Order: sequence, then structure tokens, then C-alpha cells
Amino acid sequence: MDWAGLIRLGLGGLGMRPDAFWRLTPAELALMLGLETEAPPLTRARLAELARAYPDSNDGGGDGD
Repeated sequence: MDWAGLIRLGLGGLGMRPDAFWRLTPAELALMLGLETEAPPLTRARLAELARAYPDSNDGGGDGD
């Protein structure tokens, strides 16, 4: 990811303040820059496919819950 280029576009091109830039999601930034996103919307079928491919594990390692 070209963070320097994205920061230049956000702060210079769009005139954003740094705190506002860093609160954006990548999708929001792409929309503001007029970029098309290549990822299709997440459907139930795609979510089920991802859940099968990347199942949750109960091995004790992870998010600290």
C-alpha cells in the first residue's frame, strides 16, 4: 500500500486534516478519491465461504478474550 501517496492525496488533494484522514476507512477514502473498488459486496454465501476457509479456533491464541 502506498501510504505516502494516499496521505498526500488525502491531506493535499482533498485538504483533509490528519486526524480526519486517519479516521477514514479504506472504502471511504476510495469513494472520496473517486476510485472504483474491485471487491464485490459481501453476501451471505461469500461470508459462509470465508467462514469455512478461515474457521475460528479455540487454541487459546488470539485476541485476548
